[in-house]
Amino acid sequence: MQSPFRRSTLATLRGFNLPDTAINLLPSAADYRRCLLEQIAQATRRIYIIALYLQEDEAGQEILDALYAAKAARPELDVQVLVDWFRAQRGLIGAGRQPGNSAWYQSQHLEHDVEVPIHGVPVQTRELFGVLHLKGSVIDDKVLYTGASLNNVYLHKLDKYRLDRYHLIHSAELADSFVGLVQRDIIGSPAVHRLDLPQPPSSRNLRGEIRAFRSQLKRATYDTAQGVAENGELRIIPLLGVGPRNALNRTICELIASSQSHLSICTPYFNLPMAVTREINRAIKRGVVVDIIVGDKTANDFFIPPQEPFKVISALPYLYEISLRRFARKHQAAIDRQRLNLHLWKHGDNTYHLKGMWIDQRHTLLTGNNLNPRAFNLDLENGLLIDDPKGEWLEPRARELASLMQHTRRVGHYEELQTLADYPEGVHKFLRRVSRVKIERLLYRIL
Repeated sequence: MQSPFRRSTLATLRGFNLPDTAINLLPSAADYRRCLLEQIAQATRRIYIIALYLQEDEAGQEILDALYAAKAARPELDVQVLVDWFRAQRGLIGAGRQPGNSAWYQSQHLEHDVEVPIHGVPVQTRELFGVLHLKGSVIDDKVLYTGASLNNVYLHKLDKYRLDRYHLIHSAELADSFVGLVQRDIIGSPAVHRLDLPQPPSSRNLRGEIRAFRSQLKRATYDTAQGVAENGELRIIPLLGVGPRNALNRTICELIASSQSHLSICTPYFNLPMAVTREINRAIKRGVVVDIIVGDKTANDFFIPPQEPFKVISALPYLYEISLRRFARKHQAAIDRQRLNLHLWKHGDNTYHLKGMWIDQRHTLLTGNNLNPRAFNLDLENGLLIDDPKGEWLEPRARELASLMQHTRRVGHYEELQTLADYPEGVHKFLRRVSRVKIERLLYRIL
């Protein structure tokens, strides 16, 4: 079946021209942490940190200390931090009752003579149905883009890391576009409140404001009025999306539909939306070589070793493996012909958090979008599309892909992936139960 998308729709996207030297690839989580700290220390005008969460641990403390130090040294600095409202006010999943990071933000606020505002952004009335999943921090005229949040494992502060992608982009226009969205459509909303100040309002009392805020976000876009449509030059295109059929979702599907020779996809949770699966199936049928890089279930951030007590959240990596096995079984003929290559990433006890796409030798998508139904329907997401019609950025692009493939193995047959019968007893029982009562499909949609 022919895809409904056409190449011309991508050409109309507006973005900002860049020299190929404007995009710097950071090779590791530790390099990202060092770069972030250096950029904060050197900032002269503005620092906007945007992440799902800023965690109370050694790495989080290091980042917050750097922000306070920068503000104390240059009081004129515009410093703003944005995190998810709900995530900041609860403890870690499975760790029992905890006060959450907001209590730490408030204690840090009391210890300093300058202010570093930390804004809690509620995307939905409950965390389960949508979170702030925007990525990209602005420091002066640079955008530091990654899918990582801010804690020990994402920043490789101690002995383990969670692999992501990290890019430093030098573009005043892109930085202005990011900051403009935050100032125009987020910070000023009655639903957004500071979490570093005592006694923030309750989520229950903000329900009306949150619903209005989400409705407003569905109409929000990055300002690209100073950008250009396709013009034969290297460009970077910011994309925003919340809810079904948004611009980012549509562009993801259009990119897959536009692929002619080679398509590479990264996702940490193999649970593809139907629209993405449909376009991948079409790409395979028309002869495109498709590489999909996913984490081994033991490299999933929800994985709990079998010898530890069972928690419901620990079943998720197994659900994703079941989904991957079904996909591999359906496309075994393409795997045999090496038209479809499924790569499992595993490196010691480290975890995997990669997202994004590489389309032919032209487009590269940087994004925090997990390419799952939750990202496509619930969370507030964004992405940066690099359009490289002249092939000016091919060498760094190839270097990144080679690095990401370093600790992978190719799945040669779907039977290499485990089945329900192979899983630990607690996982086995839980998955049989949810399958029997038909809530497996619901879990795939919201987790």
